[in-house]
Formats: sequence, structure tokens, C-alpha cells
Amino acid sequence: MKKNLTKITMGLGLCIALVACSKDEETIVVPVSAITVKDLPADTVTGLGADGRPQYAGSITYYSLVNNKIVSKTDSASTKWDIAFSSTKILVNCGTSGPGLGGAFVYVGLFDALKSIPADSNFATDNSNASQYAIPQSSAGWYIYNRVTNLVTPAAGRVLVLRTASGKFAKIEILNYYKGGITPELTALDADKLTKQRYYTFRYVYQPNGTKTF
Repeated sequence: MKKNLTKITMGLGLCIALVACSKDEETIVVPVSAITVKDLPADTVTGLGADGRPQYAGSITYYSLVNNKIVSKTDSASTKWDIAFSSTKILVNCGTSGPGLGGAFVYVGLFDALKSIPADSNFATDNSNASQYAIPQSSAGWYIYNRVTNLVTPAAGRVLVLRTASGKFAKIEILNYYKGGITPELTALDADKLTKQRYYTFRYVYQPNGTKTF
């Protein structure tokens, strides 16, 4: 009888230990960290015309936030990419831009302070037919264009909140628009400003578990 009680007690102890371990494992949260991408080309200027205007190919650079790499343009009609860049225009894999489950909106606030996507957030989609994009090319978007200095600078306190092609979530902050991550001086020649632009430096956090928390 004593032996049986000992076995039962040991068995109960083991069960409790296993349950405790299971609960601990369920509550483990894998931290997500920011990734910085430097000098991503976005239809860069190939030269200046006789009138001083920039010449470019009209190309689009497709990017996978999941794999942190450029995706070939031959896969532009697939769900292999999440976000794409061409000059100041940013596309999302959704709507008229691609077959993905993507969407986006511009969050006004600090990148590090955005710990979770607000429950009432509305993810817009691209509609090139109406010249409307989830990330607008206007003062409501990610940048400010100064006609006097002819410079493009990221607007302070703007975070791009993205739903990826597979329906997961990410947040992005554009840090710079010029080669080397350095904005030309105000007094720099326009030719210098033009030929060094369209190189994105940005940081992002991708949440692979499907939740809206970062």
C-alpha cells in the first residue's frame, strides 16, 4: 500500500511538472527585432538630359520582408514580394499591384512606440487605375518634397504599417532617400541631388506569428 501511494504521488508530481512546462512553453514570446536595409535602388537616375532633367528606366524594385531580400521582377505577379519601390512611389502586394493579401496605412507616431496595431486600423489597397495607393504619394504619405531645395526627406513621425502578401504584419520607417543614407547639402548642385536620389534606407520589424504586436 505504501509503495502504491508513493507511485501515485510521484505520478501526480510528474503530471504537474509537465503541465507547468506546457504552460511555460505556451507563454514564451519570441522577440522580433528591427532589420535595417541600406541603399535599396528604386528606379535610380541613369543620367541627366540636355535640359537637366533626370533620365531613368521606370523600373520597380520588389522586396520580400519575410526573407529580407530583393525579389526578381519575373516574380512580380506572385506572392513572393511584400513591398515594392519606384522613385517615391511605394507599392504593396495587393489590389492592382499584385495577387497578395497585402494592405497598408500610414501611422502617425514613433516607430519604437508602435508596439501593436490599433484594433480600428483600416488597411488600404493599391488601385493604380485610379492613381490611388495604400501608401499615398502626398503630404499624407511618407515624405516631404521641398521645391526650393529640390530635396526629398522622410516626414517625421510616419510609420508604414503593412499587411504582407501572406497576411502577416510589419512596420516600416523610411530613414533616407539618398545613396549612402546621406541627404545632400542644401547648397549641393541639383545634378548631385538628382543622381544620388532613389536609394532607400529603411528599417522594419516583421512579425512572423500572424499577430499584430511588435
